Amino acid sequence: MSPRNVAIFVFDDVEVLDFAGPYEVFNVASELTRPQPFYVYNVGLSHHSVLGRGKFQVTPRYSVDDCPQPDILVVPGGSGTRPLLKHERLLQWLAAQASRVELLLSVCTGALLLAKAGLLENRDATTHRSAFDQLRELSPSTRVVADERFVQSAEKIFTAAGISAGIDLSLHIVERLLGPEARQSVTTEMEYRM
Repeated sequence: MSPRNVAIFVFDDVEVLDFAGPYEVFNVASELTRPQPFYVYNVGLSHHSVLGRGKFQVTPRYSVDDCPQPDILVVPGGSGTRPLLKHERLLQWLAAQASRVELLLSVCTGALLLAKAGLLENRDATTHRSAFDQLRELSPSTRVVADERFVQSAEKIFTAAGISAGIDLSLHIVERLLGPEARQSVTTEMEYRM
């Protein structure tokens, strides 16, 4: 059985923990579990380096044009999501991926991109508390959930609240796919306590 492809989208002004937290969870799960359950990689709009929050530099391994087909796609947040709301090619790619992936996850204001792509209509969703109103503006039919770390928005779409909530959602997905023992192994290795 081949590992699931876990693509984590990166872009200028991405929130560092939004992508690094899920990356660490899925990567640690892959190191501790046999057969290897995940192949984790970054994907950007291009192969050019991006500067995350605090000028943290990341070079995507793939672009949206040449990445292996994701089984799990993680869309982080950060202030860089705002200009991307006008990036039609990205929004079309996200909409197309929603029908192809096994799971589509957003963290923080990554939910704004899912909303703009029309993926959260008539669904429950969450995001960073500072973006609740913007999420409602982008998708008026979305029911914003303000008091949960993450929400299952559709059969295969999950949205996480701000920043560190992406770790909680990723651990939930590890447990859902691999079982509670795998999740416990990851939390022990990461010394993560909820």
